[in-house]
Amino acid sequence: MYTQLTLDLQLRESHTFENFVVGDNALLLQLLQQATDAKGEKQLFIWGEQFIGKSHLLQAVCQLANEKNFTVSYLPFKQVIDYTSEVLDGLEQIDLVCIDDLQLVANKPVWQEKIFDLINRMREANKCLLFAANLPPNELTLQLEDLRSRLNWGPVIKVNDLNDHEKQQALQLRARSRGFELPDQVASFMLNNYARDLSGLFEKLEALDKISLQQQRRLTVPFVKTALK
Repeated sequence: MYTQLTLDLQLRESHTFENFVVGDNALLLQLLQQATDAKGEKQLFIWGEQFIGKSHLLQAVCQLANEKNFTVSYLPFKQVIDYTSEVLDGLEQIDLVCIDDLQLVANKPVWQEKIFDLINRMREANKCLLFAANLPPNELTLQLEDLRSRLNWGPVIKVNDLNDHEKQQALQLRARSRGFELPDQVASFMLNNYARDLSGLFEKLEALDKISLQQQRRLTVPFVKTALK
């Protein structure tokens, strides 16, 4: 059941640690990678602005755990929150569970109770539980104060944004992972003229890749101006 649920929720193969530009997040990446080791932290809470790479990192942990033959479950609450909270039942049987967009349980007491119980069950089973949200636990809108304390059981770490040079590196790394090179001047043009969040830039990069293949054109600044009008 859990494997099918994970597949339905589109664990993306491109979301790996190799495809993530570290920037000022070295300690965070170290802790996340260690979560797949026996001596790693059993609970982590990462937080940061929208489109900063939190989902990428959670899925990267899942990819790494899969490679080590662990059972995993990735639950993005943007897709899960409209279902019954019973999707959390039995997850303590899974080696590593990642819950994304936890802020969406605000004003949902049933979900908050379920997460509280899940944390206790995962701890008793000595399994690994990771959370991501747009705010740290102490700033989330939670009616269940006991849940707030449970969310602070493990390290709480902010995902730091990349600077412009690092974002350009991330764009070029994503391009190479798709099988093409993104010239420096094109990457710089995209960064300075379009949405500066990486999620939006990656979407434009994918669109450029498709258009350039269809038209058999090299990626140049004039071509990008025309293609992304």
